[in-house]
Amino acid sequence: MSSPNLIKHEQFPSRFLSNRRDLIVYLPPGYHEQPDRPYPVLYLHDGQNLFDGSTSFIPGMDWHVGQTADYLIFEGRVEPLIIVGIYNAGKQRLGEYTPTRAPKLGGGRANRYAKFLLEEVRPFLESQYRVAEGAEHTGIGGSSLGGLVSLYLGLKLPKVFGRIAALSPSVWWNERVILRFAAAAPVHPHPRIWLDAGTREGGRTVEDVERFRDVLLGKGWQSGRDLYYERVEGAEHNEAAWAQRVGPFLQFLFPGR
Repeated sequence: MSSPNLIKHEQFPSRFLSNRRDLIVYLPPGYHEQPDRPYPVLYLHDGQNLFDGSTSFIPGMDWHVGQTADYLIFEGRVEPLIIVGIYNAGKQRLGEYTPTRAPKLGGGRANRYAKFLLEEVRPFLESQYRVAEGAEHTGIGGSSLGGLVSLYLGLKLPKVFGRIAALSPSVWWNERVILRFAAAAPVHPHPRIWLDAGTREGGRTVEDVERFRDVLLGKGWQSGRDLYYERVEGAEHNEAAWAQRVGPFLQFLFPGR
C-alpha cells in the first residue's frame, strides 16, 4: 500500500496552555473520493510517537498508526476515521496529562488541556476536515500518562468522548487518584473503553490497571461489550509494545461495518 495520507499543522497555538505544538492529521483511504461523508475522529496524545520514527521519543520506534489504520480500513475491519496526533509539549507534558497536582511531582493541568482540545483543536479540525459530530463518533486515547489523561477526560466528559483507548495508563499517579475519581464519577452514557497493560512494564502496572478495570465493572461496564481489557504477556512500557496494540484497539473502538 502507498504511504498514509498525513497532514501536519505546525506550531498550533493555545491560549489556554500558553504554548504551541504540532498536530498531525491522518485521513482515511477514500476521504477525497467521498466529499460529502463525515468521519469519526480519534484524538491521540504524544503525537510525535504515532506516525514517524524520526520524531518519536525513541528514534526509529513509533506506533505505525497510519499504516495499521490504512490496512484495517482497506480490509473492512475498521471504520474509516480521522486520527489526530497531538504532539506533547516536552517538559510541560507531565502537567498537561495529569488531573491533579501531586506532592513533589507537580502536574494537574488536565482540565486546561481539555479546554485546549475542545475549544481550540476541535473547532480548527471541524473547519478544515469533515468531522462527524457526537460522542459516539469521537474518541480519545494514549499511553502511559497519555492513557491516564484519556481515562480522566473520557470519564469526565462522556457526552463528548464515546470511545477511549488507554494503553498502559499511569494509574499510579498521585496515590492512584484516578481509581477514586472513576468510582465517584457519574458517567452517562458509558464510553466504550480499551484498557491494557504489559507484564514487563515494572512496578505494579498490571495490578493497578486491573484495579481500574474492576472499578469499571463495578459501575456496570460489561467485559467484551463496552470494555476490553488485555494483559499483554511480555510487553514492556515503550512505543514498540504499544504499536502491537494499535490494530486491536482500533478494531474494538471503531469496528468496520
